[in-house]
Amino acid sequence: MKRMSYFVCLGLVAFACSQRSVTRVSPDQQIDLSGRWNDVDSKMVASKMVQQFLNSPRYQSYASDIGKTPAIIVGYIQNKTSEHIDSDNYIKKFELEIFNSGLADLVESPEFRERLRQERADQQEFASPETAAKWGREYGANLMLFGTMTSETDTYNKKKVVNYITTLYLTDMETNKRVWYGQEEIKKYIEN
Repeated sequence: MKRMSYFVCLGLVAFACSQRSVTRVSPDQQIDLSGRWNDVDSKMVASKMVQQFLNSPRYQSYASDIGKTPAIIVGYIQNKTSEHIDSDNYIKKFELEIFNSGLADLVESPEFRERLRQERADQQEFASPETAAKWGREYGANLMLFGTMTSETDTYNKKKVVNYITTLYLTDMETNKRVWYGQEEIKKYIEN
């Protein structure tokens, strides 16, 4: 019996020591637990790169030449790093920055365009003619933003440096002419 109560007490102590604590923090607070790419990195790079191209002389000249606010679609940003990085979430950060800038219009991604087209098709059959969305009125993008994300890693003993590089291209949809080309890097030093 004494032996059983000893194991019960030991189990209770182990259970009490393993309780997890959760604290709510501001989404703007920088927390880097692992040294890997994280939400702060995504926000920082998206904000800097969108500001870079919106303020670039080539983009401003392009906007002036077409005589209207350019419409941009954010294409694919390919992850070529050794880490799993949610590229959809990363792309959404760029879309949010572009949309909130007021200096460019944002055109829906292919995934959402298909959903909108399906809804438009359903409306042709089920909505009243006065309220049904009409075909052939989609807003075409003038420019596409796309690129790659790579990383370079250097390790020695228990130290590691990871350099993340996002390279983006802003390209005219009609001519394939590059309007802007930029890179942004985040370097992290990790010591165990």
